[in-house]
Amino acid sequence: METFTDVLLVTANVGSLFDNLGEIQSEWLQELYKTIHIYKPQFIALHFQEVGGKDYMVNMGHAENFFRTIESSEEMKDYDRVCIYVDNQFQAEDGFTALGSMYFIHKTLKNIYQYDFNVKDFKAVSGQNKYVGSLDGVTTVEKEKFPKNFWPDFKWSRKGFMRTRWIIHNQGLDLVNVHLFHDASNLTACESSPSIYSANRKNALRYVINRARLMETKTTSSCFPSRISDSCYTPLPFFLFGDFNFRLDTLSLVQHLSTTADVQTVKKDSSNQVEKIICEEKDNDHQVLLQIEEKLFTYLHQAYFREDNVPSLLKYDKEVAAFHDVIREEEIKFPPSYPYSEEYTKPTQYMNTRCPAWCDRILMSHSAQEFIRRRDDDERGVVYNTVGPNVCMGDHKPVFLFFSLKTNDH
Repeated sequence: METFTDVLLVTANVGSLFDNLGEIQSEWLQELYKTIHIYKPQFIALHFQEVGGKDYMVNMGHAENFFRTIESSEEMKDYDRVCIYVDNQFQAEDGFTALGSMYFIHKTLKNIYQYDFNVKDFKAVSGQNKYVGSLDGVTTVEKEKFPKNFWPDFKWSRKGFMRTRWIIHNQGLDLVNVHLFHDASNLTACESSPSIYSANRKNALRYVINRARLMETKTTSSCFPSRISDSCYTPLPFFLFGDFNFRLDTLSLVQHLSTTADVQTVKKDSSNQVEKIICEEKDNDHQVLLQIEEKLFTYLHQAYFREDNVPSLLKYDKEVAAFHDVIREEEIKFPPSYPYSEEYTKPTQYMNTRCPAWCDRILMSHSAQEFIRRRDDDERGVVYNTVGPNVCMGDHKPVFLFFSLKTNDH
């Protein structure tokens, strides 16, 4: 018999919560709880990146309190099974990713199992399961930091991925928390199309996808009849959600924005290196239309990046297209998720640091999308949106996907 399980997936880069301690967290949590209350999911997966913020050595204790606050909140009381994984071991530089994943299972949801990567079998989930540290030796999660050779010309940072594996009513799923490399310089991003940063992200994501596709599970038919398939080994559908740091094709976008402008390139005196790009309107008293520096991106008409202009802006969102052979995504109808102002009074304004982009995404394998129930007559069918669109949530707006997972209950 076909059954349906309501699922809520959320990805959130939470660095701002710790870099601006106490200023954002309360309302951030209320927006998360509000989303949970609206959709009432039976299974919740929260994927966090940049746990502890930039100053993680100082703030990691506050990060642990953040996870504890969610876990013990009144709003989550009906979720009687919890699995928490927090990589906070910053002393272990070779493995530290600053990733955190929380999974909540509602008391009404039965028949849920989690994979043990050590014994290579599934076990029923029960009680509170919390792992905080390097996560080495934790057998229900796989964590990996990207090796240095993925971007040899750039500073090694806390980028990697974390994977858990589940069975919900006989349907197997991989859930992967991922954090890819950012654009270190706006000027470098303007030099080519695609940019060198885009190429680095492409290599890293292909690595993660290949890991997800190649990893196979031995199914034990005596324990779970027809659990996944009749074959002895089978890859599972997967969801990848995190901060992919995908950026718009900056060179193409800047060329479009400056078609009616005078473009001036300013170079450093001592070298031939570009220091800034200034685009001035040809009339209107030569008002500065666009100015780009290493960590500055100021565009006069910020409304261009708002919700009304999403379809035309998506033309420059090209990075995920390289993976259409294996990856799908629900239609984006919300404005770019980054970089929002961290000022409490400016929740819908972008900072003038980077070109706005859809960094935070929820992607899925083709097979995973096939298990999403489509309901034309129900407005709660499939929802892909941001959490807290009108509230200060830090520089990243969390992104969520709500859907009903089609499963077979035997």
